[in-house]
Amino acid sequence: MSLSEAKLKIASYCAYQERCQQEIRNKLYSYGLIPDDVEELIGYLISEGYLNELRFSKAYCGGKFRIKKWGRNRITLELKKRKISDNCIRIGLQEIDEEDYIQVIQSLINSKRLKYDNLSDYVKRNKIASFLISKGYESQITWEELNRMFP
Repeated sequence: MSLSEAKLKIASYCAYQERCQQEIRNKLYSYGLIPDDVEELIGYLISEGYLNELRFSKAYCGGKFRIKKWGRNRITLELKKRKISDNCIRIGLQEIDEEDYIQVIQSLINSKRLKYDNLSDYVKRNKIASFLISKGYESQITWEELNRMFP
C-alpha cells in the first residue's frame, strides 16, 4: 500500500472513532508500512487533529464506565496496555463522577444480592466483593458499600 493510500485510509479510520496511537501503529504495520512511514503518518494524524491521546482517554474512561460498568482499576489497566500516559489516564478518569461511581457500585451490589439470595450473608458478601473487584472497583470502596448495605 502506498503512503498516500494509507494516509486516506487511516484518516477515515480515525474519523470513525477515537483511537490511541498504539491502535494506529498496529493498523499501519498491518498495512505493511515501514516504521519511518508509520511515524510520519502518526505525526500527520496528530497535527490534523485526527489523533489525540487525551481525547481518547476521556472517551474511553467515560464509555467503559457508563456502558460496561468497569471500575477505575480496570480502566486504568486497559489504558496502560494501550500505552497511554499516566497524566492522560488521570485526566480521563476525572470524567467519572464520584456520585455516579457509588451509584453504579450500589446497583451492581443490589443486582448480585438478588442472584445470591439463597446464600448466607457471609458468602453473599464475599461473592459480591469478588465480582466488583474483578470489574475493577477499588476494594476499599467495595467493602465500604457492602458494609453499609449489609449491616
